[in-house]
Amino acid sequence: MDSPVATVGADRVAAGRERILAELRKVIVGQDEVIDQVLVALFTGGHCLITGVPGLAKTLLIKTLAEILDLEFKRIQFTPDLMPSDITGTEILDEEQGTRRLRFVKGPIFAQIILADEINRTPPKTQAALLEAMQEYTVTASGRTYPLDRPFFVLATQNPIELEGTYPLPEAQLDRFMFNIVINYLKEDDEVTVVTQTTGAERRPPERVLTGADILEFQDVAKQVVIAEEIARYTVRLVSASRPGGDGVPDFINKWVKWGAGLRGSQALVRGAKARALMDGRYHVSIKDIQRLAKPILRHRIMTNFYAESERVNSDAIIDRLIEAVPTPKSGL
Repeated sequence: MDSPVATVGADRVAAGRERILAELRKVIVGQDEVIDQVLVALFTGGHCLITGVPGLAKTLLIKTLAEILDLEFKRIQFTPDLMPSDITGTEILDEEQGTRRLRFVKGPIFAQIILADEINRTPPKTQAALLEAMQEYTVTASGRTYPLDRPFFVLATQNPIELEGTYPLPEAQLDRFMFNIVINYLKEDDEVTVVTQTTGAERRPPERVLTGADILEFQDVAKQVVIAEEIARYTVRLVSASRPGGDGVPDFINKWVKWGAGLRGSQALVRGAKARALMDGRYHVSIKDIQRLAKPILRHRIMTNFYAESERVNSDAIIDRLIEAVPTPKSGL
């Protein structure tokens, strides 16, 4: 049974989600599932890779979220000639009162919400400049380590169509992103609404409804959400079933998968499910929370092989079959 303190925490997170949604819907139309996934990552301290063709409001969503949360926002446009120091910062020679000294000028990574726009357009060396910041919340430059302000949230975008001259993210870096969120075209009614709104009179801008302190509080509450052992065990079995060559692995995994999801996938599913439960006003994780987040959390952690590509089977289809194949516990649904 949930304690009164737990119930209050869940209620606060659920109310915070509704306030964010209300403001985002002033600007963003018809992407509720995408918004929910972004908020789950935010409420757990994770990072997002957002994949979609141009013109689907990826950048607008991220900028609007930063405005609503009253967090410092920086956009980094990734290009082939971008250097790591362009992200982290660099030392300059500063002359003051007749003396010269090196002074570190912070780069755009020193913000709280980072939009890494078209991250696959820059070489791996520059992509890797984000790794330490995403994992350790610090930046090391010229032998010194600088802490980043919390909350720190990286949302990277990539265009799946224009692949010429791009640098696919290495698997190790892909694994650092909690979510790989796919944004699709809008439904007809939603697209009509967008066209009508964006070509008419100026709309009222969104209001700031939460602070960074609120987000940090929500992240602490999410860590305390209860998950039953049988649901945690189901999560581990679901993820381990994606790894070819293991005992009891479904035949289609051995046929189509080159490399399955690792331990970080199991951890991300549990963390995300806890936040998902809180956003629904619950203080316990259900099987449906796990299954609902399986695709955005696992799709970039399951690497398909040649046979899957030749049969046009992608990781989303494999995850659907995994959910059907792995038995669920009788309770927790």
